[in-house]
Amino acid sequence: MNSTEILNSLQLSLTIRRLCFQLIENHHDFSNTVLVGLQPNGVFLVNRLKKELEKIINKVVKTGALDITFFRDDFRRKEKPLIPSVTNIDFSLENKVVVLVDDVFFTGRTVRSGLDAIMTFGRPKSVEFLTLIERRFTQHLPIKADYIGQSIDTINEEKVSVRWKEEHGKDQILLYSPNET
Repeated sequence: MNSTEILNSLQLSLTIRRLCFQLIENHHDFSNTVLVGLQPNGVFLVNRLKKELEKIINKVVKTGALDITFFRDDFRRKEKPLIPSVTNIDFSLENKVVVLVDDVFFTGRTVRSGLDAIMTFGRPKSVEFLTLIERRFTQHLPIKADYIGQSIDTINEEKVSVRWKEEHGKDQILLYSPNET
């Protein structure tokens, strides 16, 4: 597989900052809004958003982490059993605006699972979706992102990898394409 850098560390930082300003424009002081990262990779993004938002608005932003393992439509289709992550939502979602957060929007199945899972925590006023990378032309479900860091045109055989400094030592987003023969 050949790799191409989509965003470097600086570009990723600027993209996250832009997403924060878009969120502030719609949610003002976040008094009725919470951000929930889809495990595992959406949690890295939610943590970055929280840190940047709190710097900008000088107020605490409620965030959580949501494990969708048991809500996936392929849960029983995997040869190796899926190992659940940790859900950490220590506040009520009742009548809140919930912004689901994930790093890459591919088919829409992860978001659909997140929607199912979030409803077990109460009835939100509304749910929005934020993604760092939207892979166009690959959605299987009629779901769209409300906030998009960057849209890229991909084919199914390509893979997008978001690398976080906390996990990989460097912030970077790569696109892996099959080798041409």
